[in-house]
Amino acid sequence: MRILFFLFLVIAVTASAQKFDPEITVKELKENIEYLASDELKGRKSGEEGDLKAAKYIRSKFKTAGLELLYDKGYQNFTLVTSAEIGEGNQLTVNDKTFEVEKQFLPYAFSANKTVSADVVFAGFGLDVNRDTLQWNDYKDLDVEGKWVLILQGDPDLENPQSPYIEFSSERTKALIASDKKAAGVILVAGPKFSEKDELSSLIFDKNSARYNIPVIQVTRQVADEILAETSIEKLEEEINNSNATISLDCKTKVSVTVNVKQKETESQNVVAMLRGTDEVLKNEYIVVGAHYDHLGMGGPGSGSRAVDTVAVHNGADDNASGVAAVIQLAEKFASRKNNKRSIIFVAFGAEEMGLVGSKAFTNNPPVDTEEMVAMMNFDMVGRLDKETNGLSIGGSQTAKETEEMLTELNTDFELAFSPEGVGPSDHASFYLQNIPVFFISTGAHSDYHTPKDDAELINYEGAKKVADYSYEVILEVANKDEALTFQEAGPKFQRSRGGRLKVTFGIMPDFAGLEKRGLRIDAVTKDKPAFKAGMKKGDIITAINGKKVGGIHDYMSRLQSLEKGQTVSVDIIRDEKETVLIVQL
Repeated sequence: MRILFFLFLVIAVTASAQKFDPEITVKELKENIEYLASDELKGRKSGEEGDLKAAKYIRSKFKTAGLELLYDKGYQNFTLVTSAEIGEGNQLTVNDKTFEVEKQFLPYAFSANKTVSADVVFAGFGLDVNRDTLQWNDYKDLDVEGKWVLILQGDPDLENPQSPYIEFSSERTKALIASDKKAAGVILVAGPKFSEKDELSSLIFDKNSARYNIPVIQVTRQVADEILAETSIEKLEEEINNSNATISLDCKTKVSVTVNVKQKETESQNVVAMLRGTDEVLKNEYIVVGAHYDHLGMGGPGSGSRAVDTVAVHNGADDNASGVAAVIQLAEKFASRKNNKRSIIFVAFGAEEMGLVGSKAFTNNPPVDTEEMVAMMNFDMVGRLDKETNGLSIGGSQTAKETEEMLTELNTDFELAFSPEGVGPSDHASFYLQNIPVFFISTGAHSDYHTPKDDAELINYEGAKKVADYSYEVILEVANKDEALTFQEAGPKFQRSRGGRLKVTFGIMPDFAGLEKRGLRIDAVTKDKPAFKAGMKKGDIITAINGKKVGGIHDYMSRLQSLEKGQTVSVDIIRDEKETVLIVQL
């Protein structure tokens, strides 16, 4: 009798301690998604309270499942810049007349913090384009050295949505050109054709913390007209458009500006735990199973929201509470069965929406050597399986020789859509750069993507369970194969430009988030491409191309626009804290 009572007690205590169903269930998927996508977490923006709450929730799930918590009790902390704000002391004076910050002028987030007092010249749209038949130079015969440059926003073909000047007309590109011309600072203004209302745009942090060495501000037309004195921005914009020719003016006006923009640095974290393998040899090889848990917070300009004029909770149920829920369920099932010969590291990545910051922090400071990682499976938006098509997208399908055959053999009733390339818009890209085979699992984008409408009630929970069940079999197969997957390169290790207009490429994967302040850090180099042949290496920091400064990804892309196929260029780099120059044949 006592033995029976003791057995009953052991079973009861074990069941109580477990607190989760060892199988993948709709109920638990729903429970996890509904919490992560709740209003309480306010969109899980990196560095904010909801971000930390989500991390604590995920850690508790890993711990309850019995996983081994890595790094600092399950947290891998890292810092990042998430926003910019106006500091104290911003001033603008035109001929001794003072204007008010945020009402009549506003610095850009990428502006240098300094005081400049100088004369002003007007330089049209601030373009210097020399590409085949496309020619436009607002700086021709204009000396701007040591002066403020007053520039129109937009380009000479404003009414054309496919304007050939679009790729040259961003504020950053115009600031770079002016800096190259040794201008003291840039003043941007919107003409009536660019914007009917004479209002300033918001101070937007564009998810890149690289800054210029000159102040860059925007002003209202009222201020610009004060600077011009004898004409107006409206007349100049109209005259340029009517004549299809540039106009430059010496404004004979002195402007004094003090800029103080603070970039808000915050801390976020990856949540990392491990299940040791059962095989004495294979347990020293690792599979990474991950998903990002951050989202867009309250949205708004610069957040990445497609509802740019709406400030509301972006709950991100599909993007990417659904992916995290799948990882939690997989962790619980593997932890309960312990049938994996290789070890599995489960990760919830922070700051993916800020430029894959969390996954880069993980691969830059991994818990085990990346050479021991045999595969990475990334879940990003797996909650909207179409009930009619049953379509499941898998990226990175040719990053290992065995992948597509294995995925096909294990498939039950999905309509699989393979994408061979290892680089893509999610955290798996950080692992492909380390020569690790990757699987990018997704049920695809939809109209609610990056809007406040991505809510938990729209998730196809039965479909999410099917995806997780299938993924379990795939991970189990990879974990227990006698031989590890055979990595192979599948596509370049860099993202192509959106416009597709670049004639040349170095063949590198750059740091998109601007984490390196001295220039553009290289996160990977593609074999046999120009940079590789020139001896460029991962971790090098590009500081100049042909003697022209490169401060970050925007500068790098602008420099490439002016280069030609077959051209030989000098590239200044920092390697191991030493400066050197490489010669790159494009």
